[in-house]
Amino acid sequence: MSTDKKLYTDSTSGREVEIATGPTPPPTGPWNPPGQSKWTEVEHLPQWDEEFYDVYTAKKHGKWLMLKTLRPEFKGNPEMEAMIEKEFDVRYNLAHPAIVMINDFEEVPGLGRCIITDDVYGDPLSSLIEKHAVTPKHIERLRTQLVSALEYIQQNHLVHHPIRPERIIFTENIGNLKLIDVGFDQRSSLSPAVASEDINNYGMVLLAALNACDTPFPDLRRVAERCVDPRRRYRNVQSLRLALENRRSNRLLIVIIAFLAIMIALLAFLNSRPLLH
Repeated sequence: MSTDKKLYTDSTSGREVEIATGPTPPPTGPWNPPGQSKWTEVEHLPQWDEEFYDVYTAKKHGKWLMLKTLRPEFKGNPEMEAMIEKEFDVRYNLAHPAIVMINDFEEVPGLGRCIITDDVYGDPLSSLIEKHAVTPKHIERLRTQLVSALEYIQQNHLVHHPIRPERIIFTENIGNLKLIDVGFDQRSSLSPAVASEDINNYGMVLLAALNACDTPFPDLRRVAERCVDPRRRYRNVQSLRLALENRRSNRLLIVIIAFLAIMIALLAFLNSRPLLH
């Protein structure tokens, strides 16, 4: 049987690559790969699919997990295969409570090689915004947990997809924030432009959430508006975090300490002078 081929532009490298259309994908409903018992109840989650990947949920030895694999038309292409391996290598050693962790990279019957992650069951921020169902608890998670994850990403120099509402999940029951799709490459450093873009995207996410919440947060709105203003944007995520915590930078503290040191030195000098009779 002949295999059709087409050109596709890789959004990461900007190069055109030739890909072959793959076999018919497995069924979308829950199914059990034949000839084994480790993987069961495999189901496609089209709403979670990414540009290059299909996303599934499944049980491995009875435990729910999520699987990410190349779309059928990309399988067998050396560049695409290298891309998913690179993403696994970058994300495997990440450890942050607000970032979905990777567990393994293995061959799954019927799907091929998959990145295996913890199962994340909950509400995407995009859905909450659309339903105007954002609560003060969600806003607090965005103020603390999301900015903490963003700081971790930048400290580890991770090249990543833009921070957007559809990549932010609030877990069922507890409601903790989980950021998905974090990091597909790692570099020795990130440029100031990348840091600025992260802060801008954070501000856009926070504004969208505030607009979908009935409780006003004027201080947070001012922070978010500054994030999206290129003339007043915070220079780094540390300054953003201080603003979100409603704290000033330590410059004022340094000035106060310097002033007190001068006053103490002056008093010591005056006390050391002999008294005139």
